[in-house]
Amino acid sequence: MDLLIDSFFSALLLVASLDPEIISIVAISIKVSGTSTVIASLMGIPLGFFIAFESFAGKRMVITCLNTLLALPTVVIGLFVYAFISRRGILGPLDLLYTQKAMVIGQTILILPIVATFTIAAISRIDERYRKTAITLGANRRQTAFVILREARFGIVAAVIAAFGRVIAEVGISMMLGGNARGFTRTMTTAMALEYDKGQFAPAVALGIILLGLSFTINLMFHFFQGKTRV
Repeated sequence: MDLLIDSFFSALLLVASLDPEIISIVAISIKVSGTSTVIASLMGIPLGFFIAFESFAGKRMVITCLNTLLALPTVVIGLFVYAFISRRGILGPLDLLYTQKAMVIGQTILILPIVATFTIAAISRIDERYRKTAITLGANRRQTAFVILREARFGIVAAVIAAFGRVIAEVGISMMLGGNARGFTRTMTTAMALEYDKGQFAPAVALGIILLGLSFTINLMFHFFQGKTRV
């Protein structure tokens, strides 16, 4: 118990003092996760919108596959990407392994189904009368799509926030593809695992406090935008 209390107060001091190494780790985490979220959003939002807005053969199967990918373990994604970017892989000559780019690739694959699935849910909740009204008023297909997108904007933002919250706390992909290199690919979760293995609990607890703070803020934003979708 004394060790836990000492570690907690030491962690608070590290956070309050803005320890450079802690700040560096947090910055790398936000940079990698933020980049992954932006890329996944640029791909997932149009994909989800197309699936929800259009009617085509196999639509239910596509949605089922996306829902299945929501439960895909990070280790599986890490192994899959590793096979492509390792020296013997197809993308081996690009020298991506153990870089932030490799982490971004893996994390993007992880959260792309989240963005697409939540976007589909947001679009599907929009009353069909919006589409019919827009068509009645003379809107073309593109204008009608814009009206639906505008009405679903809060749900789509919630999808992006949920994706970022998922990826910021991810550890498997970051460890396997990034290698946990100090000052380069070390994120909050991989640093916490390393410090725990070394028996250095104060830095691990400090990073845990920051991660919990970020997660709490993300969840507040998520519930706020979820509430907006019900208005």
